[in-house]
Order: sequence, then structure tokens, then C-alpha cells
Amino acid sequence: MPQKTAVILFNLGGPDSRAAIQPFLFNLFNDPAIIRLPNPARWLLARLISKRRAPVAADIYERMGGRSPIVPETEAQAEALRAALGSDDTKIFIAMRYWHPFAEDTARAVRDWGAERVVLLPLYPQFSTTTTASSFRQWHAVAKTVGLSAPTTAIGCYPEEPGFIAATVALLRERLAQAEAAGPVRILFSAHGLPKKVVRDGDPYQMQVERSVAAVLRLLDRPDLETQICYQSRVGPLEWIGPATDAEITRAAKDGRSIVVVPIAFVSEHSETLVELDIEYAELAHAHGAKGYFRVPTVGAHPDFIAGLARLVRHAEPYDGRARCGSGAKPCGNAWRRCTCVA
Repeated sequence: MPQKTAVILFNLGGPDSRAAIQPFLFNLFNDPAIIRLPNPARWLLARLISKRRAPVAADIYERMGGRSPIVPETEAQAEALRAALGSDDTKIFIAMRYWHPFAEDTARAVRDWGAERVVLLPLYPQFSTTTTASSFRQWHAVAKTVGLSAPTTAIGCYPEEPGFIAATVALLRERLAQAEAAGPVRILFSAHGLPKKVVRDGDPYQMQVERSVAAVLRLLDRPDLETQICYQSRVGPLEWIGPATDAEITRAAKDGRSIVVVPIAFVSEHSETLVELDIEYAELAHAHGAKGYFRVPTVGAHPDFIAGLARLVRHAEPYDGRARCGSGAKPCGNAWRRCTCVA
């Protein structure tokens, strides 16, 4: 008899109104995976940062209609995944890390539905302690709180999942054709940045971003093209991994290139793509004389990406306290501190 399976899609979330911006930012910066200080120092710093950044963030969200699109984007992905799985015994749930729907509310809904099996599926292809690990750690805590004890599988990462790579390449080819008509092309693969300290402490995110890009380039099969991996959205005084996306856009523009930007670590549209890439970096490119500026859409509900997620769910193995790599490699390390998928 089929088991009732709950699939939990994880993402960061985003404010759904102007009033939600400051509390959303507080939740973000109060996460110990983001600001690695003990309380009350972290709480006080999160309160200070969120208050200072709220007016700037409000202007950003105003450009997107006053709210983040990430929940409706995730709902569309959930509906597409439900259709791809095609099982009445499987239900897709959404859990956001820093705003509604929160993981605790989702865990209660999963419990009340009577799930007999749970599959944790982050919408972060590359594992990081700041994203996947943080979401999973919170899920385990709230599941225990609400009494959800169904057997659980956790998919830790899928940086080279064939559907994710195929969807990225298909979308890239569309923009590439436009860019080549404007002049010689340089492709910038842009991912959200991380402080160097986080990577030095064992976070595999940067390595997995590089693996995703390598897989895209193999499938694209255009060795004649110039490419560069870069990182965006730097905040705070710490030294971050690089090179920075804005610096690479300036360099490509001054080199007389037509620029194609691929958001390689984002699978849904939000402020980093719709404002930072589409508006701020486009203006930067044009100001420095770029032959053209083209941004590849995120994979969203692209059929290849959704088919890949469905494969991950179907082949998910029983949970043994570690998160399995969706690429079939080793499971992630104990306590989510280090991911050995890339070993």
C-alpha cells in the first residue's frame, strides 16, 4: 500500500508587505548560521541591522510591487512538482526560513495531513551551512516540537542534477543567441556570495557552485566562449569570496563584451535577480559601455528542472541522520557542519 508522502520545499522566503520587511530582516540576521555570535549579542545586532537596512530594502521591494515574489514562485514550483510526481499519495508543502509560511506551521500541516513519510527538498542546488543546513536544523527542531515523527529523507544538494543543468543550459542558449548578435560574448555565472571565513570553516558551497558551472559548460559545449564565475550581494565588513559580480560586469563592459549573466545558484526570481541583476547591474553595464546586457531567467518551473526534482523525490533514500546528495555521492556530514558530498 503506498505511503502518504509529504515533500517539503525549502526556501528563504521574503516579505509579503512593507510592514513585513523589518521583521523579515530581523529573522534573517538573527539566524546563528548568518551571524555567528551568541545571544544576546546576535539578537541586539540583528535588531540594529534590520532597523538600519529596512528603508533601503523597502525601496528594493517597491520596485517589485511592494513584496517578494518568492512564495508565489515556490507555489508554482510546488504545483508543477505535484503534477510531475502524479501521485495522490504525495503532497507538496512549502516552508520558508525567515517569513511565512514558517517551518513550524508547515510541520503542523504535515502532521495533521497524516504523513507517513517526509522528504526534505531544499530549493538550493548547492549546499551551504547558511541555507540548507539552517533550514534543515530548524525543521528538525520544529518537527519535534509539534510531534511530527514520520520517517524522513533529506536531500542535501544537487549541484549537477541533470534536470537542473539542462534547464539552465536551455535558458542560457536563448539569451546567448541574442547576446551574440550584439557582439563578442562573456558569460558571467553569478551566485550569492559568502564570507571567506564560512568557506574556510568547511562550507562546500563555493566548490559546488564551481561544479554546477562545469556541468553547464559541458552540456553547452561552447569552448570558444569566455566565461567567469562571480559572486553578488555582499553585505557587512567581512571579506567575501570573489570575484564580485559588479566588478566583473564593469571589466566585461570595458573589454567591449556583450554580457550574459546566469544566476547559477538561484532557482526562483527575487530581489537579487529582479533588482540587483536586472536593474542595478544592467545600469552598471550600460554605463561602462557594454555591447549588450542579457540576464538568463532562473529555472523556476522549467519542465527539465521540475523533472529533476521529481527524480530526486522518487529516488530519495531513508534518512539516517545525514542528508543525501542528490547527485548520488556521499551523505552530508554529522550535525550539518560539513558536507562531504563533494569528496
